[in-house]
Parts: sequence; structure tokens; C-alpha cells
Amino acid sequence: MDEQFPDSGRVMGGNTPEFSVAEISGAIRRTLEGTFGRIRVRGEITEFKRYPSGHLYFSLKDEGGKLSSVVWRGTVSRLGLKPENGVEVIATGKISAYGERSSYQMVIDRLEYAGEGALLARIERLRLSLAEEGLFDSARKRPLPFLPRVIGVVTSAQGAVLHDIRTTIARRFPHRVLVWPVPVQGDGAAERIAQAIAGFDRIEGSPALPRPDVLIVARGGGSLEDLMAFNDEGVLRAVAACRIPVISAVGHETDTTLVDFVSDCRAPTPTAAAEMAVPVRAELEAALAQRDARLRGGLGRCLQLARARLDRAAAGLPDLPGVVENARRRLDDLGYRLDLALPARVHAMRGRLQNASDRLPAPHMLLALRRADLARVGTASQQAMGALLRRREAILAGLRVPPAVLVSQLRASTSRLAGTGGRLDALSPRAVLERGYVLVTDSAGRPLAHAAQARGAPEVVMTFADGKVAARPLGEASRTQGLLDL
Repeated sequence: MDEQFPDSGRVMGGNTPEFSVAEISGAIRRTLEGTFGRIRVRGEITEFKRYPSGHLYFSLKDEGGKLSSVVWRGTVSRLGLKPENGVEVIATGKISAYGERSSYQMVIDRLEYAGEGALLARIERLRLSLAEEGLFDSARKRPLPFLPRVIGVVTSAQGAVLHDIRTTIARRFPHRVLVWPVPVQGDGAAERIAQAIAGFDRIEGSPALPRPDVLIVARGGGSLEDLMAFNDEGVLRAVAACRIPVISAVGHETDTTLVDFVSDCRAPTPTAAAEMAVPVRAELEAALAQRDARLRGGLGRCLQLARARLDRAAAGLPDLPGVVENARRRLDDLGYRLDLALPARVHAMRGRLQNASDRLPAPHMLLALRRADLARVGTASQQAMGALLRRREAILAGLRVPPAVLVSQLRASTSRLAGTGGRLDALSPRAVLERGYVLVTDSAGRPLAHAAQARGAPEVVMTFADGKVAARPLGEASRTQGLLDL
């Protein structure tokens, strides 16, 4: 007791020792640190906070209690994993007291996941969350290029993975390989892998640094803890955001990580990833040679068929020299006949022209006839002009008659005109029709004065005072009576 409390000899008012607050706090701190030393505590992270100073504060809890914990800024990079609320971990560190607040806490320098069950539960929660966002949808996965020019590889610079990928590519189809070396497990591995994927995606492409056409993210086998970097959310989002098709080849064939779900293609091994990235050059050359042979064979057969059709068509054509010779003979014969026919045609046309010329009257006779016609026309014109002059004189003489005489003459002319009109009306056929008579004509308009004429006509037209009516004779019995069927 005296060793822990050096000033315990001071006693006031009895045997109860008296201590200062600093002495009690220091004694409790020494007791805690001396009793527990370096320890490992298992619990679930809760109340996690990251302060601007860089220190991390959180609590570890289980069914029976809660332990305040701190991670100093200088230890964060070596912690081993990223603390998150709800993750069950095993924390390694020491117990220390904080006298100013009368509290104790665990100073942690390392964190580990608490068994595979906790790791699997964390992975499953992350998988469900990302699946709801659509990062695992097959619709967003892109096809791999058939023959990439440049292949990017994100893996460790040491180990057999990179050697296997390079050897496989060189064996199948040599291509340029760009390697971005990263740690594939341990502290900071997930951040480095995500940075490498994003770095490849940012390459614009140049002769010195070409942009990869396909990306391989690979590592060898290991435990679940070793593969946790490829279950990190940052790595998964970097793969989902990458515009380059990504092939994941993490672990052995039985190992499964979340990066396999978000990548465009999953390979069971790194060697299989290299085989997916490039085809076998020998197989391509053999396939090309086979296609070339098939094309050549098909072209040869087409040429043979075309040649055979040409030969058959040539056999069906007539003898060209014979055709030309016959045409030449016909041309000579037609030329000879033309030479004979042209003079005969000219002679015949000349004879017809002469006959027509002989039948034409002499020009002086035509002129004499036209002069005689003009003379007759002139005489008739002079006579008409004289009659017009005489008529003009008569009109002028009539204008000199007194008005009373003109009125008397007009009245006499009107009386004579009325008498003449009356006589015309009395003799007009229409006046007769007004009295009930009918004018019968045939269809041509010829008058029919007798019934026999009407019976012989197929159709008659009867003209009344107010119009015409067409009619046809009745049957044989009725014709004897002279009746018409209107």
C-alpha cells in the first residue's frame, strides 16, 4: 500500500490517509496499466467519431458492457482495417486512465476482424447495399474487346500472379502489358488498389503511355482476411466507375469476393483472366488460313461455273464471221439495186413533173381571165354606186317633202301594212291550227295529207297550236279505223 501511495504516511484526524486528486488519478492509472499491460479486447464498434485532429474515438461493446477507446493519429495508418460502426473486431492495445475526466479508455494500435463470421456478415451487408444501388446488374456490364492492343494489370509486383499473366499473354498472343503494382493485402491495400484502377481510367492515351483496352485486377489465393481488400467498398466503386472493361481474378477458383460481382467478367484464376483477355494467335491464324482456303475454293468454283456458263452462251451464239459476211452481201446487193433504182426514180419524177406542167394553162391566159373578172367587178361596182347615189337623191328629195305630206304617207303605209298583215294571218297555217286543226308530218318533217301515208310511217309528229306531240300508229286492227296510239 505504501508503494502505491508514497505519501500515505500523512494522517490528519485519525488513521484515514489523505490524498490529492492527482495522487488518486495517478495511482489508478498506474494500477490499470500495471495490472492489464498489453491486452486484446473483442467487441462491436459503436459511437465512432473522427476528429479534425486525426484521432479516432469510439467504444467497444458486448452484451455486458462498453469500453471507451481511442486511436491516436500516428497509429491510424497502421491500424489494419477501417473502423466502422457495427463491425465486430478484436482490438489490441493497453488500458489507460484520463484523470482530468475521471475516466479510463483503451488506447488501440491494431484492429482485426473478429473471426470469419463477422467478416462474412460485413461482406453480406455491403453486398446487399451495393446490389440495391444496381452495381451488380448485368445490364451495366460491358463486353471484353476481341483483340486488345494494351492490357492493364493491377496486382502485386512480387509473386507468381504477375508472372503467370505475362507468360500466358506472351504464349497466346504477345501484347503490351502495363502493370500498376499495388499491395494486395494489409494496411492501405484497398486504397492503393482503388487508386490504381482510377489511375488507369484517367489515362488519355499517347504513344508513350497508351490507354489500356482491358484491365485485369488479380491476386493469388489466401484466407478471407487476406482477400478483404477486394471486398472494400472503395475498390468496388472504383471498378464500377471505370470506363475500361475489368476482369477480376482474385484468389483460387473457389474463392469469391465482391469485386467478382461488380467487374465486367470474372476469371477463376489469374491465368484464366489472361486467357480471357487475349485469344490464341495460332488458333486465329489457323482459322484465318481455313477461311482463306474456303474463300479461295469458293472463288474457284464460282469461276468454273461462270466459265461453263460463258462457254454455253458462246456455243449458242451464231457464227460472227458468217453473220458479217451475209450482212456485207446484203449491203452490196442493196447498193447495186439503189444505183439502178435512183436514175429510174428521177426519170419517173421528171415525167410526172412534165405532165403536170403540160396540163397547166398559160400565164397570159390566166392574167386575161383575171382582168375580165376585175372588169366585171368594176362595172357592177359602178352600177351599185349609181344606184346608191340615186337612192341618196331620193332620200334627200323625200326629206324636202312637207311634214303633213309625210304624215299622210305614213298613215297610208300603215293602213296598207295592217291590211296585208290581216290577209297573212288569214292565210297562216297557225291560224288554222288555232281553230282545232292539226298538222301531221313524218319524223323528217314532210307533211302527211293522207291516212295511208300516216299508216306507212313508223312514227308521226302532230303539230298543235301550242306545240308538237310524237305518236306512232296502232296495230293492224286499229289501222283500218285510222287511229293513233299517242
